Amino acid sequence: MKVEIKIDPNCDETTVFIIAREMSDEVNELFKNLSRQNSHVVVGFKDDSATVLDAKEIIRIYAAVQKVFVVTENGEYVCRLRLYELEDRLPSNTFVRTSNSEIVNLQKVRDFDLSFSGRIGVRFLDGSTTYVSRRYVAKIRKILGL
Repeated sequence: MKVEIKIDPNCDETTVFIIAREMSDEVNELFKNLSRQNSHVVVGFKDDSATVLDAKEIIRIYAAVQKVFVVTENGEYVCRLRLYELEDRLPSNTFVRTSNSEIVNLQKVRDFDLSFSGRIGVRFLDGSTTYVSRRYVAKIRKILGL
């Protein structure tokens, strides 16, 4: 891939062009990353207040009882976005889907317990634990290089 930057003092708005021979996974991923707006910000609701949560604070996100919950170092919040929307919004190199109902922040993981047959246990820095569903084990193993 070739990257060029052109500085023009007369430019009013930054514009990015992607020129490729054909549409590929690399081009699609690049487009997706560039077109994200408010990419690392999530709004969480607790009691009667809305709080802007930075992605760096998020430990995990899970769905239960038809709601989406965001667990941070400062507590648990309800989020109005769906899991797939959060997955698109958050950086894919840090936030990984571990089941149909959960996304984890790899930067908040203490370790992975591989002793379970067919599953992987995930221990977070805050002491909480969760498990990778069998459907996502191969993906997590690939990400971790196992």
